[in-house]
This record gives sequence, C-alpha cells and structure tokens, in this order.
Amino acid sequence: MSSETKPIRALFCGAVLQNFFDLPGADIPTVLKATGQMLKTIHEMPGVTVLGTFDDDETMVGTSPNGWPWTFYILADVADRDTAIAICNLFRTTEVGEFRLWKYMRVEARLGRELVMPE
Repeated sequence: MSSETKPIRALFCGAVLQNFFDLPGADIPTVLKATGQMLKTIHEMPGVTVLGTFDDDETMVGTSPNGWPWTFYILADVADRDTAIAICNLFRTTEVGEFRLWKYMRVEARLGRELVMPE
C-alpha cells in the first residue's frame, strides 16, 4: 500500500449575489479587482494547484442566489480539507472597501478525487 498522500480535487462554485448588481457602475470595478486579488492569492497558496477556471457570465445572466446556476468555478487540487476551507474563507476576509467579498458573492466547495477510468 502506498503511503503517498494524494491531493484532494476541489471544485469551488461561485455565485454572484444581488448586492453586486445593485452597485453603481462606478463601484463594480472595485469588486472585480478584489476578486482578481483573491484569485491571485489562491494561485499562490502552498498546497494548491489551480487546474482551471470557468466563467459562464456570458450565457448565464443575473444572480444565482440559490447556488444554481453557479456563475463561476475554480477547479484545483488542494493538499487537504483545511486548504479548501482556507480558500472558502477568502470570501470572508477579502476586503472590498468597507465590506468583504462575501457581500457580493457566495462560494461552495465540492471535494473529491480525480475521476480515473481503468484501462
């Protein structure tokens, strides 16, 4: 039996909330900049390999307050559950002016493993 610890495959699902759409147009770039900084932080976190991102805001327009359909996704391999929790926590801690990012977006993570088909 191998003692090698495999990474956890994580899908982070992000939803844009009504508060984002209620912002004056001049304030939207502030939220987008904070989101970009959060993504940069995720890419730089130890134990995280971002495999890809997916944004469907061109074909899914409007809020996704109930979680479906999600607006964007981040697929990553993470070292452990605590790393996945730390990524989700970035929505609580990333500052957007006097607020935090979770005022404008919500996140949910799915944790599993890579799907490998036998040959």
